[in-house]
Amino acid sequence: MLKLMLFYINTIKENPLVLQSLKTIMIRILGVALLFGFTLYLTHHYDPKIIGQYDFIRTFLLVVGGLCLLGTEQSILYFAGVIKGEGNSKALKKIYLKKVTLVFFTSLVPFMFTFLIGEKRVCYFFNDKSVYLLIIKTTAILFFYCITILNTETFRAVNKVYTAELFRNTFKYLSVIIGAIYLFYIHHPEYLVDTFLIGFVFLSVVSFFMILFHFKKLENKNDLESMTVSHKEIVVKSYPMAISGMAFFLLMSFDIMFLKKYYGDEQVAYYSIALKLMTILSMIIISVNTTAATKIAEFYSTNNIIGLHKTLKNTSRLIFLLTFPTAIIICLFSNSILNVFGEGYKVASTVLIILMCGQAFCSLFGSASIYLNMTGRQKTFQYILIVAVVINFILNRLLIPKYGMVGGAISFVVSLLFWNISAAFIAYKKDRVNILLS
Repeated sequence: MLKLMLFYINTIKENPLVLQSLKTIMIRILGVALLFGFTLYLTHHYDPKIIGQYDFIRTFLLVVGGLCLLGTEQSILYFAGVIKGEGNSKALKKIYLKKVTLVFFTSLVPFMFTFLIGEKRVCYFFNDKSVYLLIIKTTAILFFYCITILNTETFRAVNKVYTAELFRNTFKYLSVIIGAIYLFYIHHPEYLVDTFLIGFVFLSVVSFFMILFHFKKLENKNDLESMTVSHKEIVVKSYPMAISGMAFFLLMSFDIMFLKKYYGDEQVAYYSIALKLMTILSMIIISVNTTAATKIAEFYSTNNIIGLHKTLKNTSRLIFLLTFPTAIIICLFSNSILNVFGEGYKVASTVLIILMCGQAFCSLFGSASIYLNMTGRQKTFQYILIVAVVINFILNRLLIPKYGMVGGAISFVVSLLFWNISAAFIAYKKDRVNILLS
């Protein structure tokens, strides 16, 4: 054990990628602490029904926003890695602006679609008379939400990793936190969702001008002729990544949708707490993988096999070392942890244990969730994830009406395992790359 710990210490010292991943995780931990502090405030001061509405809209944004982004937030990392490998940085600004234009038009579709469907059909589907107005408001600010997400990943593409993490995990919640405290003080908690949505308008504008400033700095340092990437090429590279990026959101959304339909907002609130606790493990995996993403794309495009294998090995070991102990601790103290949010939230204890065990097992697969996307096999990963989403939908439809939250947790874990195992198998079969922990 001591030798293993010394190995990791030496790896951290010698590998800047590992060190950057750890720094990124620390920033995300601060963001997670802020989120859970806010969640604690909500569960002790707000009615579970209002919290359920907030979690429903947050989930709705993840899914519909993922569709509208078309994978542009992930492909910006791919293009950044390829451009860096070719020694050309000026093209990234043109690619980014084309992505913004593309997202603007895709963001109009959900608003128009919801309007055309009509209030009666939407309310009937969700068994909730107030849900239509919430969805209309959400689709109206969808463009600003999507640009905020795109800008967050663009910061990472221009090596502003820590700025990206602050936008992703801290700034995103500041407006709703301040708003929630104020709304409770003036006795109008029903406007919690509105406060959450308005924050994205401000964040999108600020981050947009910050990114233009960073691109200006890049242009001053690089006189190379810019490569040309068409809208069609952006869509071809991005859309398969949209499937992979959105799949995780769908896996965390079908259960919310079915729980709201069959059990109401209170069950959504309880279940969402378990999901948020699971994001501690997801945060670790995503932090390490997104830090390694551009390196994987760069090494693969330049045929640097040694660098590619080293990056994959380091990320898989780091993910396991940070994830597995965390999962064990949360499982052992699940009741005590949930009780902090309120006595009623202990009903999600079994759900939390199921989710934690599933995510901990998936940590053995290292960069499986990002490897295929960064090595030109976006369509292959797309097919894997489409199957995973179908499995998730079918299981949720069958299990949630009968088993409630536990059914949702089982559906999520089965789908997640299928996703990771399939990706790791394809990577080994096609490239003889072992993504598994070694």
